[in-house]
Amino acid sequence: MASERDLLSTEIVNRGIESSGPNAGSLTFSVRVRRRLPDFLQSVNLKYVKLGYHHLINHAIYLATIPVLVLVFSAEVGSLSKEELWKKLWDDARYDLATVLGFFGVFVFTLSVYFMSRPRSIYLVDFACYRPHDDLKVSKDQFIEVARKSGKFNEESLAFQKRILNTSGLGDETYIPKSVIASTENTATMKEGRAEASAVMFGALDELFEKTRVRPKDVGVLVVNCSIFNPTPSLSAMIINHYKMRGNILSYNLGGMGCSAGIIAVDLARDMLQANPNNYAVVVSTEMVGYNWYPGSDRSMLIPNCFFRMGCSAVLLSNRRRDYHRAKYRLEHIVRTHKGADDRSFRCVYQEEDENRLKGLKISKELVEIGGDALKTNITTLGPLVLPFSEQLLFFATLVSRHLFSGRGTSQPSLLSGKRPYIPDFKLAFERFCVHAASKTVLDELQKNLELSEENMEASRMTLHRFGNTSSSSIWYELAYLEAKEKVKRGDRVWQLAFGSGFKCNSLVWRSMRRVRKPSRNPWLECIERYPVNL
Repeated sequence: MASERDLLSTEIVNRGIESSGPNAGSLTFSVRVRRRLPDFLQSVNLKYVKLGYHHLINHAIYLATIPVLVLVFSAEVGSLSKEELWKKLWDDARYDLATVLGFFGVFVFTLSVYFMSRPRSIYLVDFACYRPHDDLKVSKDQFIEVARKSGKFNEESLAFQKRILNTSGLGDETYIPKSVIASTENTATMKEGRAEASAVMFGALDELFEKTRVRPKDVGVLVVNCSIFNPTPSLSAMIINHYKMRGNILSYNLGGMGCSAGIIAVDLARDMLQANPNNYAVVVSTEMVGYNWYPGSDRSMLIPNCFFRMGCSAVLLSNRRRDYHRAKYRLEHIVRTHKGADDRSFRCVYQEEDENRLKGLKISKELVEIGGDALKTNITTLGPLVLPFSEQLLFFATLVSRHLFSGRGTSQPSLLSGKRPYIPDFKLAFERFCVHAASKTVLDELQKNLELSEENMEASRMTLHRFGNTSSSSIWYELAYLEAKEKVKRGDRVWQLAFGSGFKCNSLVWRSMRRVRKPSRNPWLECIERYPVNL
């Protein structure tokens, strides 16, 4: 295990020219100490690797037996000439009609049962991401000015938010609700929450139904996830009422599940589609920024104000075989990890009141470390399902050798072999990456520990810059970026990775069904030529 000192990194920050005090007029600097993500392979628990290999072997047993049977059959048939083969089939056979028909019936029945019992493929027909109106755009300076005019923040809180924004990775064209921009009153009201929810959800859904030409009444499953804002009637009921959906629709509303809830919602929709064939499912992922606006002075609760911005995604899934030819992606894998049993993980993102009884979302200083531990567990389970066999073999051999050496009382077995721990190359498993755009610090650490290139991280960094942290919908803005850049080719594997409160880390793997051309509707179209920008 890494020592406490190994998990710390330092950074020198230029705080600008001091405006007052004994050092007025001179440049001032501060040293910032951060926690890094832990080394993912130094403390991998083998039970998660076993879980991944368990899934792999369950699906690979058919691939292992069928080639053997084909080989044996080919060897037997290949040793015979055409005349001998014909003689065995017709001259030496003594089958009556009943036997032949019975055998044929058993064969057809077995084949039918096999195909009927197989889980249906889940297709992503299309998706849409909401782009708010331009009058809701705010630059970093405008954000601070809005906060100052509200009269809710003292100068220390404003200075803290400004420092966070300057190192956040956000650009000057993100969006915040009108209730935050134009009002000095309380924005965390049910009225303002419903107004924001209606704008973002209906905006994304209108675009989705227009792009797919699917009527709202054709949708059989509806899953909505929003962590903070959960009114009665629910957000899913708002959508059903607005679009007058059918009465037997299976609707679900997920609340309090954080930024990784979008993948959880897709997982639930997949299960519902498996139980209800020939159906459509719509997944809506969003967060209400105005309802979560914190007007106090607790620094750990001011951080969400600086990062979270307006956004919403709507995804259309189908298990209908007729949608094979028009679908963009096919669902390959979903791997979910939950660390809620650990108290530190459970409380690292926690909604509560401050000492003045003002409600907010508290972010722990240990978030990066806890997130790294959850990510380590998630990718250890995902690895055997997606990595090439060569990478699996090297990764598994490294883990087994470490497990055996550690059993002999050695804490760092790699030193005995003279080799550093082997880190799997996930670039061999995926062509495109959509990592949740939480913050610049998180993306930096993920890139370093997973050894990803700047191109791999481009969609995440550009989404953070253009739209900010849109919570559970951010991975869809990233996929929209890749499509707008026409980077998705036929057969490409796309890895969507998200993490959030709980603490949870979830992975979603898609395979592209075709080359994706630049869509006619996309939140990036009006600015895609300016990206990527130099950060």
